[in-house]
Amino acid sequence: MDLPSVGTLEALPALAHPDLVAGPVAAALVAWPHAAAVAVTPIDPDLADTAAFGEAYDVPAEASANCVVVAGRRDGEERIAACVVRADTRADVNGVVRRLLGVRKCSFLSMERAVAESGMEYGGITPVGLPETWRLFVDARVTRIDLAVVGSGLRRSKLVLPGALLGELPGAETVTDLAR
Repeated sequence: MDLPSVGTLEALPALAHPDLVAGPVAAALVAWPHAAAVAVTPIDPDLADTAAFGEAYDVPAEASANCVVVAGRRDGEERIAACVVRADTRADVNGVVRRLLGVRKCSFLSMERAVAESGMEYGGITPVGLPETWRLFVDARVTRIDLAVVGSGLRRSKLVLPGALLGELPGAETVTDLAR
């Protein structure tokens, strides 16, 4: 099976390189039936942020997906969701996401909490291997990307996989117009 590749990235089989992904990502991949279609690629961690990454590795923004973590409260209960959107869009946090969570206001989860609770590095958080208690919203546009580039849980690598598979992650909810 050919590994997915985009831009100038070097595609390696993710299952064969658990050292290039965060622990929760490696565990999730082992349990996921679609993992054979997932590649991992090492990158310069100083170039992990979307704009710098795209320029350095010839990856267009519309082929990259970002994962942001938000939270809101209702009746004393905190509700957390990870939102996956194309890198050329922004999650509609206080519109669509707020309504999906059923809260009055959403805000981004603090960096410290996002890192501690996900077991991933800030700037590398990915929808693969997130805590089961978090909801996972995937913008429908992401599922239409031929090959999507997302975080690996570490800043020093990225995952590459068919965008449609992001909508097949455990617990994923595909949402039309999640992003603007």
